[in-house]
Amino acid sequence: MKVKEKLKYLPDKPGCYLMKDKNNTVIYVGKAKNLKSRVRSYFVGAHNIKTTKLVSEIKDFELVITNSEQESLILELNLIKEYRPKYNVVFMDDKTYPYIEITKTTPPEIKVVRTKNVKGRLFGPYPNVRSARETARLLQLLFPMERVEPIPNFYEEIGNQIESDISNNYQKQVQVITKFLKGDIKEVVDALKEAMNKYSSLMMYERAAVIRDQLEHIQKTTEKQIISLNDYKDRDVIGYANNDDDIAIQILFMRSGKIIDQHQRVFSYVGDPQTFLLNYLNQFYQGHFPDEILFDNTFNIEHLIDFKGAFIPKKGDKRKIVVLATKNAKHDLENYYNLYRNKHEKTMEALEQLKDLLNLDSLNLIETFDNSQLFGTAPISAMVVYENGNFNKKLYRKFHLKTTTNDDYQSLREVIYRRYQRVLIDKINKPDLILIDGGLGHLKVASDVLKELNLNILVAGLKKNKKHELESLVLLDKEIPIKEYNDVYNLLFKISEEVHRYAITFHRNVRNKVAYRSVLDDVEGLGKVRKQRLLKEFKNLEEIKNASEEALQEIGIPISVIKNLKEVLNK
Repeated sequence: MKVKEKLKYLPDKPGCYLMKDKNNTVIYVGKAKNLKSRVRSYFVGAHNIKTTKLVSEIKDFELVITNSEQESLILELNLIKEYRPKYNVVFMDDKTYPYIEITKTTPPEIKVVRTKNVKGRLFGPYPNVRSARETARLLQLLFPMERVEPIPNFYEEIGNQIESDISNNYQKQVQVITKFLKGDIKEVVDALKEAMNKYSSLMMYERAAVIRDQLEHIQKTTEKQIISLNDYKDRDVIGYANNDDDIAIQILFMRSGKIIDQHQRVFSYVGDPQTFLLNYLNQFYQGHFPDEILFDNTFNIEHLIDFKGAFIPKKGDKRKIVVLATKNAKHDLENYYNLYRNKHEKTMEALEQLKDLLNLDSLNLIETFDNSQLFGTAPISAMVVYENGNFNKKLYRKFHLKTTTNDDYQSLREVIYRRYQRVLIDKINKPDLILIDGGLGHLKVASDVLKELNLNILVAGLKKNKKHELESLVLLDKEIPIKEYNDVYNLLFKISEEVHRYAITFHRNVRNKVAYRSVLDDVEGLGKVRKQRLLKEFKNLEEIKNASEEALQEIGIPISVIKNLKEVLNK
């Protein structure tokens, strides 16, 4: 059924939608409170460049209806993780900020964790990993809570001074620890200072120095603030700025009433910027929120029901902090455009221009080969991959050539056959364009191999002059003087230099291994350990050759290997 036909029958219910391309691949996943209005919005009106490109690739879509918008949010997260669509930002990597957990065990334990899937009470997240570990360690020393094997320490005395008669009362200890982790650190700091002065007066200087260092660490941690609010609350402050193409997100982390760190990202976005931002935040928090989240007054509080503790300040210090976050986001957006966007746009324009020059429908994947270093010993070839405007080093490949040493054409024939036979067998995505470092002769060889494999992939040669400068792009039926197209020239030059660098590095490594190869490597049964014994016992190969079987057996060389060794050395 055509997309236009499906749009007529969209349900007026919450759910998720999966946009698919011509290959039935999921390229975008979204959620909606009302699927009818959301999905239809993609196909009417004007959009930014990325949304327009998304819509141009949509050939079908699927829906999953849910009972509520909250259900659609959870489903959306699962679908994005499952399909990793190219138009969805992969919002979170494996790295997460640490938390401090007070477990519900008896006795309770204080732990630093990086997962939110725990049963105990969590405090954080703490952007500073060292701070989290130091804080947890301090609390463990102050309040050991009757470990099975108690560790004698002077911190425990300090803990008893902070709150007397709590050594056997876990509930009271947890209350004191919770108070500290929520930001009321005055009691602990005062107790540490008092103990430091006491030990110093008793000339227990090492012990006083340990406490001094602990106080300095606490001081350094609390100094990392921009603005303070005297309510000891954990809150995040959300700021954002956007233009037609990109959105900058700035989150200020306020812990115990003080801003101690920030989280910033800039993305190109699809659809409505506020909807995109809220989707990002839902994936960022995954249901675990600080005491309060401050939003700008451009939001409607009714749209923030997914965020526990969401608040839109109208005036006062909280409003000033939101303005600060927004100001930072605007700065990030401006810098991103100046530093990256222009460069990225030029790359995209160059790819579009190259696509038009070669009369291709798409140009998302380019594979480039260099066989210029295949003469003499250690024949090799190398392939680099340029995907969606960037080099994808995970897809680079190296080839030890088996059928030639000095024939450049045969080298190319072998590597093209091996690569694209593997593409067919493993059902790897075929490139839109193959580039080879060479002229018409190389081009004909590569094209013949692809024809033998029944593959219809355009091949072009990067022809260079005597100074090894890129001169033209060679096709079977024509030659394009590439210097006339400045952006395309720069793009192809960059690709050519990268594949040349990769091939040279690989060739040198292989050549060095050959250069350091020993005749002992040809002896069957003579492994690394036995070779080391021989080289340690005898000065050179001549001594090994003249050594008796008994002498060789004494250092652990079996008789069968000795026969192989003598045979190789006598040759």
